[in-house]
Amino acid sequence: MSGNSGENEAPQSAVLLISCPDRSGLVAAVTTFMAERGGNILDLEQHAEESSNSFFMRLEWDLRGFAPSLEDIAREFEPVAERFSMKWELRRRDQLARIALFVTKAPHCLVELLARHQAGEWAADIPLIVSNREDLRGVAERFRIPFHHLPVVAGNKPAQEEAARALMESHRIDLIVFARYMQIVTGGFIRHFPNRIINIHHSFLPAFPGARPYHQAHERGVKVIGATSHYVTEDLDAGPIIVQDVARISHRDSVEDLIRKGRDIEKLVLARAVTAHLEHRVLVYGNRTIVFQ
Repeated sequence: MSGNSGENEAPQSAVLLISCPDRSGLVAAVTTFMAERGGNILDLEQHAEESSNSFFMRLEWDLRGFAPSLEDIAREFEPVAERFSMKWELRRRDQLARIALFVTKAPHCLVELLARHQAGEWAADIPLIVSNREDLRGVAERFRIPFHHLPVVAGNKPAQEEAARALMESHRIDLIVFARYMQIVTGGFIRHFPNRIINIHHSFLPAFPGARPYHQAHERGVKVIGATSHYVTEDLDAGPIIVQDVARISHRDSVEDLIRKGRDIEKLVLARAVTAHLEHRVLVYGNRTIVFQ
């Protein structure tokens, strides 16, 4: 289903994300601004980093009974932001994000994301699935989501990416998720979606690169496997990390056990990264992230 079919409605709230140089009076200035406009703060988390003299904040407040529009708030907050040299973002929690899922042939991440969406966990719509292969068309049809096959063959990478980008624009996509999409995309494509493409991969890189990382890990007798979800940048698999997790293994685990456990971690880590992004809990800072809880 392409719409949010869950019973739980997204909260009627808005989120303000802030990063700026650290100095006294920051928290007081922001909370006073909200209090003067009748804003009931639901959640506030802050972090100051002494080594870089940086300050980060996520503030969520209730929109019920809150008179100013978000456009008014944005305009009225500008003097506060200028006084403290803030970089800031303002988002409604209940505004549906439009997500495109890119896949190849492994179904575990795709099915996990579609199941969570169908269960109503996200304020999101998934209007399309894009793939360079036909393998997962049946999954898309089962969830009643349009499936677009854009094959990659020798020499057609620019045309394939241009067709994908046109689909993103025509469907007004806010977030792209590479749910085990086994293609390297070019910088030209990535630059159209800064901090709006999320990828997942095993956490063996760079130790065990290539197509059979779990076989290599088994041969080396590794004791921990994991997965990393990050924003896609032009530096391959080196973008700002959103979520990581690990699982301990032992000599009793076969290659098949490692692959199965690795898939479990991958799908959960990717889902948690998408959730954090959709709930506006991620603040990109250089090539790092601040992920508010």
